[in-house]
Amino acid sequence: MKIFIAGASGATGRLLVAQLLKRGHEVKVLVRSNTNLSRKLESNKNLTVIYESILNLDTQEMANLVHGYDAVVSCLGHNLTFSGIFGAPRELVTEATRRLCEAIRVNNPVKPVKFILMNTTGNRNRDLNEQISFAERCVIGLVRLLLPPHRDNEKAADYLRTQIGQKDGSIEWVVVRPALLIDELEVSDYNIHPSPTRSAIFGGGKTSRINVGHLMADLIINGGLWKKWHGKMPVIYNNF
Repeated sequence: MKIFIAGASGATGRLLVAQLLKRGHEVKVLVRSNTNLSRKLESNKNLTVIYESILNLDTQEMANLVHGYDAVVSCLGHNLTFSGIFGAPRELVTEATRRLCEAIRVNNPVKPVKFILMNTTGNRNRDLNEQISFAERCVIGLVRLLLPPHRDNEKAADYLRTQIGQKDGSIEWVVVRPALLIDELEVSDYNIHPSPTRSAIFGGGKTSRINVGHLMADLIINGGLWKKWHGKMPVIYNNF
């Protein structure tokens, strides 16, 4: 399969790239010009690296990059610095999602392209009646008000839910929601749920980045798994 990944230089994106290359798939990544991937990854014959900011590309340029690809993944996120959290672009994830989806539609693919968005358990799936406590509702409301990256994650997922929807002829999507991200060296047991089973604010569990990469790779490759979760927002927890 041919997979395009935006945000491939991030802590989770790199692990997804490694997973897909290990399985023998053809991968194209879009990274900023001042980003260095590992030499081991860059030397892989199945990897194509495009050095450019995604927001510098117009729709046709993006369409050319994703033309003929079976899946598109966004692992984009905001840097955890003051400028990364409060500076421009405040809607990086949403705008990138919109541009990637527009690019896919321009290509008018013969079969729907799989689109995966990495998100967070702090974002509720508004297609479902996901209940949270009053205290958690208050905290998330404050986070939404004060921290632009959280609003960005919500808007990006909402774009897929409301603008792409469940019956788009060009795009099928999944929003992957990990809990608190941690680093582990190896893939471990994990559980997937339709909705959070724990509070995202008060003891929301943990998810290793390598497990998120493993799940996203499986979603792309495993037709049965994709059929189960497409158009949904699965939550992934490590099985401690």
